[in-house]
Formats: sequence, structure tokens, C-alpha cells
Amino acid sequence: MVELGQRTGDHPQSTFFEQVGGHATFDRLVRRFYDGIADDPVLKPMYPEGDMEGAIWRLTAFLEQYWGGPGTYSEQRGHPRLRMRHNPFHVNPDARDRWLGHMRVAVDELQLPPLHEAALWDYLERAAFAMVNTFEETP
Repeated sequence: MVELGQRTGDHPQSTFFEQVGGHATFDRLVRRFYDGIADDPVLKPMYPEGDMEGAIWRLTAFLEQYWGGPGTYSEQRGHPRLRMRHNPFHVNPDARDRWLGHMRVAVDELQLPPLHEAALWDYLERAAFAMVNTFEETP
């Protein structure tokens, strides 16, 4: 059985990245996500002031690479090291849930086929839970 995004033998299957619409889809996802972040009093301070385009690029490039798109993220930033990169921030369950809430809106607006939506959401949810690094309330 071929999983989403898996390639086999001489008959390459398209990647998840290609199946969902490539760069345009991931760009829409991340931009809609950051629309929510812009007004979130807990999450907004975690992002670099005046560099939202940089944050948008980093998340877009990371997700594209993860889902079988270009390897630009690693070429420019090295190994993702998600836990290390998020360690300086106060990521508690409230921050995780807010992040997931904004991402849920963005994923829903893509209107992906159910199998693709489920695969994407499963990954995003697991990643968000893995980034929690404290159970303390927001400082």
C-alpha cells in the first residue's frame, strides 16, 4: 500500500505537497494562520516584531519540505530542530491550544479532501503537543 506522499519504484506517486496544490496551498494555510496570530495576545509576542514575513516564510518552507516539497528550509536554515527552536518561548498548554485554534481555522479554509485534511491535521496536532515546554501559566 502506498502512503500519502510516498514514491515507489519506477512509478513515482505525487507527494502530499503536490496533491494538495503545492506552494499556493501552503502559502494560503500559513498566511491565514498568521492572520489569527496577529491578534492573539498570548502568541503574538512570541513572533519577531516587524518580521512576520520572515515567520511566514519559515513556517511555509518548513511545512512544504516536510510534506515533500522543495528542501529550501534545510538548505537555508539547517536541520529543523523544532524543539530547540521553540525552547526559548513559553509554550504551555494554553499557547498550544491557541496555536491549534488558529491553525484549525486555516486548515478548514483550505477545504482539502478529507484524507488530506486528516493527515495534515494529525501532524499539526502532534507537532503542537510536542512543542509544549512548560506547564506554568503565562509569565
